[in-house]
Amino acid sequence: MNTPQPPRPAPLPAGETPQAAPREAAEPPGIIQEFLYHGLLNALPAAIYTTDAQGRITFYNEAAVTLSGRRPILGSDEWCVTWRLYRLDGSPMRPDECPMAVALKEGREVRGVEAIAERPDGSRIVFLPYPTPLRDAQGNIVGGINMLVDITERKEAEERQRLLLHEVNHRANNLLSVMQSFVALTVAPDVPSYRAALDGRLRTLARAHNLLAHSSWAGADLAQLVTEELAPYMKSDESGVWLQGPALPLAPMAAQSVAMIIHELATNAAKYGALSVSGARLAVQWHRAPDDIVIRWTENGGPAVCQPTRAGLGSALIDRCVAQLGGTLSRQWLASGLHVELCLPWRQDGVTGSIGQAPRSAPAPGAVD
Repeated sequence: MNTPQPPRPAPLPAGETPQAAPREAAEPPGIIQEFLYHGLLNALPAAIYTTDAQGRITFYNEAAVTLSGRRPILGSDEWCVTWRLYRLDGSPMRPDECPMAVALKEGREVRGVEAIAERPDGSRIVFLPYPTPLRDAQGNIVGGINMLVDITERKEAEERQRLLLHEVNHRANNLLSVMQSFVALTVAPDVPSYRAALDGRLRTLARAHNLLAHSSWAGADLAQLVTEELAPYMKSDESGVWLQGPALPLAPMAAQSVAMIIHELATNAAKYGALSVSGARLAVQWHRAPDDIVIRWTENGGPAVCQPTRAGLGSALIDRCVAQLGGTLSRQWLASGLHVELCLPWRQDGVTGSIGQAPRSAPAPGAVD
């Protein structure tokens, strides 16, 4: 059986070559390039948009939507993609005053200008724009391109650093003033005694400052502060020192003053009271009342005590610290030993008492419930 064969093409005239079959019309190169450019810009994490020579928005990527919190209207919105603009001093900035408008009007790149963008939901960011005019082969401006970099976190870090430097300067001046007072007020019969008294007070300040430094100067825990100050007298299980109380936050100035009060009481007890002999007991208890922090210092079993005829430097320092905190202090010279009750106002502004939410109540390290 014979299979039909396809017809052969007619022979070409002499001198002619075969022509390729016609192809379908290809996309114009400009459309392909624009599609590729837009895809590339959309893939970038930086906010980028373009305008025509009059400043009308012609393109924006998704990062620009995220930064501005809105979708600009192409061909209608002018100069910038943001909802509202402000200068760093908080004054409003009109769209035709924005860096992109300046770049197109003056035909130059704009660099180093920071601004604030407000989103439709009211949130604000600080950003750094990089507007650049686009020119044709003859040098005529045909549009512009801008990249917006969110620098909000950097500005917040700079502000925190500025406040920290201010706080460090304030704390240093305060510390030097306190040390100057110690040097001027400390009295002793001889140089070694003077040195010992001054050294003890300076060490107390150092311990308080270490606690504050660990909390970035947010405050110090009363339980830890009392424990740190009485640690030299608690080296053995038979020390006779008993601590009881919850963790309570103290503002920096309050922590420093309370540390000095505890130090002066401990120094007095080590010289004349329960910490000067073995077998005696010292109980330090504290708790929070509705409007106060109450600290009780109770000595038992030590040498007989009586009310002094004149106030010494330690008592004067204690009274000064209590007055600075706006608190009250009562002393009782009983046959069993010295009893002291200190009441400090608990204020929510952080000046004396609370520095925020109090930590979970817990006994002091080494304390007995």
